[in-house]
Amino acid sequence: MSTEINKLLPIGSVIALKDAEKRLMIFGIKQIDTTTNIEYDYVGVIYPEGNIGQDMQFLFNHEDIEAVFFLGYEDVERQVFINELSKLQNETSELLNS
Repeated sequence: MSTEINKLLPIGSVIALKDAEKRLMIFGIKQIDTTTNIEYDYVGVIYPEGNIGQDMQFLFNHEDIEAVFFLGYEDVERQVFINELSKLQNETSELLNS
């Protein structure tokens, strides 16, 4: 299930997944798993270590988050990006439904 674009957490947010031992820091949104072609809401790396290799990057969805410890940076540039991403998602949905 995909989360509404405007409800996505900003990059830099530190979260805990349900039943996880380590926290993650979000470093990307709306990511596609290249092996399965499945889209996920986020990609994160373990916190505080950060990116220590591709095998330590985790794809997950918004509903998998149990807690938010830190909300990443938000500004006008991010809002423009989210608005454009939302518009693109709406256009894609309209094309698929027509």
